[in-house]
Amino acid sequence: MNEIETMFGALRQAADEDVVDMLERMVRDAPDHGLNRMNPLDLAARANLAGERVIAGLLHAVSLGMLEMTWSVMCPSCAGVLSANKSLKTLNSAQYNCGFCAAGYETTLDDLVEVTFTVSPRLRKIAAHSPDELSLADYYRQVFWSSAIDLPDDLEKTLREVTLDAVDLPPGERAILSLNVPQGTLIVFDPVTHAAQFLDVRGEEAGERQNLSVTFNKVPVPVDTIALRPGPLRLTLENRTDGRVLPAVWVGSPALDDVLTRRKPFLTARRLLTNQTFRDLYRTDTLAIGQRLKILSLTFLFSDLKDSTALYDRVGDLVAFDLVNEHFRLLQEIIASERGAIVKTIGDAVMATFETPDRAIAAAIRMREAMSDLGADREHQSLRLKMGIHEGSCLAVTLNGQQDYFGQTVNVASRVQGLAASRSIVVTESVVENAETRALLEANGLDPTHRTVALSGIADKVSVYEIP
Repeated sequence: MNEIETMFGALRQAADEDVVDMLERMVRDAPDHGLNRMNPLDLAARANLAGERVIAGLLHAVSLGMLEMTWSVMCPSCAGVLSANKSLKTLNSAQYNCGFCAAGYETTLDDLVEVTFTVSPRLRKIAAHSPDELSLADYYRQVFWSSAIDLPDDLEKTLREVTLDAVDLPPGERAILSLNVPQGTLIVFDPVTHAAQFLDVRGEEAGERQNLSVTFNKVPVPVDTIALRPGPLRLTLENRTDGRVLPAVWVGSPALDDVLTRRKPFLTARRLLTNQTFRDLYRTDTLAIGQRLKILSLTFLFSDLKDSTALYDRVGDLVAFDLVNEHFRLLQEIIASERGAIVKTIGDAVMATFETPDRAIAAAIRMREAMSDLGADREHQSLRLKMGIHEGSCLAVTLNGQQDYFGQTVNVASRVQGLAASRSIVVTESVVENAETRALLEANGLDPTHRTVALSGIADKVSVYEIP
């Protein structure tokens, strides 16, 4: 048995068989670009598989050295990759700027950071493993644009339509382009350094040749606009980096706009951080000590067993221990199935995160029923969960050696859980106002009861809703 067969054999022990079969077929038959920066949600849709199963399978493949994981900061406007990182630990900038769009974005994990997977050279060598050898069209497809953009199969043809001229410029070299620039908006752009120069071409035809110089280096410079007149232009391009650059002169057109607006779902860093398989594999190696990354919206669920101390007194330590362990197993199974993850347990309490409020509500309803069934099955009817849910912004941090969360949203969620009585689920207004949450509650015939409460350590009173 060779190394590749051994790796796939190990993967079959950890991941869903259908996902392993899909990956094995891809490694054998897919074109090179199909194995570079793979979008797990797109793969799942194409193979008619559950997204979480595909994500879990790819994560296990990473742990076995079969795939490489990339965390890319992407521009939400053009979907270009602004920074590609092997881990979250190197995302250390508070803001990233896109030269192509002349815009800056605060670094958040919600929709700005995508996670993709690339085949390891151990499994198969692909062109993207040597990006300096890619053609201009392939560089845009495989390096510059993220997996969030649905690129056409004939991308090279589309780029030819919007490109006035382009050059592959080695390090330290200079190129001179003689162009006849049309009226409109043009952009001199290099996808390697992300340097951009906008040209506003308008007015009467120039009687003499115009001159413009653009230098590419690793020092980011503000993007500005230069006014030119239609007609002849001598464009000097100089590469002062230690690698090649791929500058091109693009003409704004509907064809370019069409490429930039074609989008598809992608795996965000926020969603991956709420994936149970990811937390199980990488709970101690996600963020650097002292690193803080902002999440604009994350949903927290806190649960605790009601009167667990009395349970130990009533049934004895051994039986109670087995019950509590079974309770943790059921909760983790339900939370993971609703695309959530357990962050930590404290005694009999659980802290979990979900990408959206409706997933947390769905999990809470199932968890409540599961505890009732467990109590009835084991003849301990008092096995009840108290649960609280809140949604809001937070910081992803490392605490006590593992990836955790910090902020007022976490504090409120914890205190809301303390308001819950036996079997009740207490949620905040931001959770109930979510459209998917409202639809879920209506479908289950649940009518939350509103009240306003004061929470310890929270200055203003908080609107909460109790789900019976």
